[in-house]
Amino acid sequence: MPRARQASQATNLLFICSDQHSRHILGAYGNPIVCTPNLDALAARGTLFRNAYTNTPICVPARACLATGRYAHTIDSWDNGTPYVGTEAPSWGHRLLEQGHRVTTIGKLHYRKPEDPTGFPDQRLPMHVLHGIGDPYGILRDRMPVLSQSRLTVLQAGPGESEYTRYDRAVCAESVKWLQTEAKIHASRAEHGRNEEPWALFVSFVHPHFPLTVPQEYLDLYPPESIPMPVCWRPEEWATHPALTWKRNIQALDEPLDEPAIRRALAVYYGMVTFLDEQIGKVLNALRESGLEERTRVIYTSDHGDMMGEHGLWFKSVMYDGAAGIPMIVAGPDVPAGMVSHTNVSLVDCFPSIVEAVGAQLAEEDASLPGRSLFALAREGSVERTVFSEYHAIYASCGIFMVRHGHHKLVHYADTTRQHHYLPQLFDLKADPDERRDLAANPALAAIRTECERVLHTVCIPEEVDHRARTHQAARIKTAGGAAALIAAGPKFAYTPPPSA
Repeated sequence: MPRARQASQATNLLFICSDQHSRHILGAYGNPIVCTPNLDALAARGTLFRNAYTNTPICVPARACLATGRYAHTIDSWDNGTPYVGTEAPSWGHRLLEQGHRVTTIGKLHYRKPEDPTGFPDQRLPMHVLHGIGDPYGILRDRMPVLSQSRLTVLQAGPGESEYTRYDRAVCAESVKWLQTEAKIHASRAEHGRNEEPWALFVSFVHPHFPLTVPQEYLDLYPPESIPMPVCWRPEEWATHPALTWKRNIQALDEPLDEPAIRRALAVYYGMVTFLDEQIGKVLNALRESGLEERTRVIYTSDHGDMMGEHGLWFKSVMYDGAAGIPMIVAGPDVPAGMVSHTNVSLVDCFPSIVEAVGAQLAEEDASLPGRSLFALAREGSVERTVFSEYHAIYASCGIFMVRHGHHKLVHYADTTRQHHYLPQLFDLKADPDERRDLAANPALAAIRTECERVLHTVCIPEEVDHRARTHQAARIKTAGGAAALIAAGPKFAYTPPPSA
């Protein structure tokens, strides 16, 4: 794999991560309604990647990909019940620690537990999967009965405080404190001749992940009538692909939501994004006031997006850009300012980016990593690349695989149970950025579809991966007492609760 040249200057690295942030709801990505001045300013002084993707549109596996720089199927991270432990593959934290860099995390990690050898021993306010197990109910997949939780989450959207607003304020305060004290002490030691390697700080918020609840002051910014309706929200516009129809049915979303309910939920989500932007602004201001902005590179991204009613779908678990697309912004020394890159990138690019930023080196075993440094890609301008995503978790009746190859996207459905035979989807995102027209059956694009399928098979053999995922999940279902026992127990939680402290 080609390696980017080392950056000319090693710096500190501030990585800011959110949860379930659709890049469609961000001013820097062209949304004219949402108020995100701090992220917009970050993009203005750095490089924005317009075509950034998660490697799996669900929390736990996505965060394992981000940590290890590897695809989910290569580390057996299939669903929200397979959290990162640290032994599957090294994390970027391991790389930095072994080379003398300080690594601190504040906020959500969604690994198994703090004591695991994840390469992140200094965890502040960590949020991990509940009880070290996560969500076993979701591994039922196509054996799961209708779960109305998604519909209720939309219908219950409204003003108020939640566990998540309180948690994110605490994450913000702890991050500001760290930058004002420990980062400044580190800088002072370096200035006085101490051999201090650059640090990495991972700040991870939970907004705008549901519950769809936001304090009234943020909701007041978005009168529901001012919110644009999502793409293809009307039932007659919905894609009729059977995998998507099945998902709507199992989430009790097959009955259309009315326009006021959709507008209300979207207004809350917009408010949550503004709340998130405010917390990020406080962290970035603390970096600036500490005098370290010119010596620190910044990455902002999210683990996955959120459909928020587009195509009649909500939340994640699909390969439309609403869920699989993510914001990706880099800034700092040597980063081109005010640039928009159309290079295809994904979460696995974060590992080499962090290593490069602080001046560390990749190990020999990292030669197989599929990613490249985002900072190097920003310096190179727009580059032709392919990115890959996959999905094997809740609300998926089969394995779902996606490649973004140039400006085309192929979505491949693999089902080794032979219960379903789903045709692929193909989109031209240059001509059809809203993904309204499935071109997979268009004979004029047969060559492009074949080329995308060839590229997909250079990453993995989908049917083999689907078989491994199902085998792994079947074993866990058996350990849990069988499908009937899991169904009887029901889902344990709607979302991962933050730590009580």
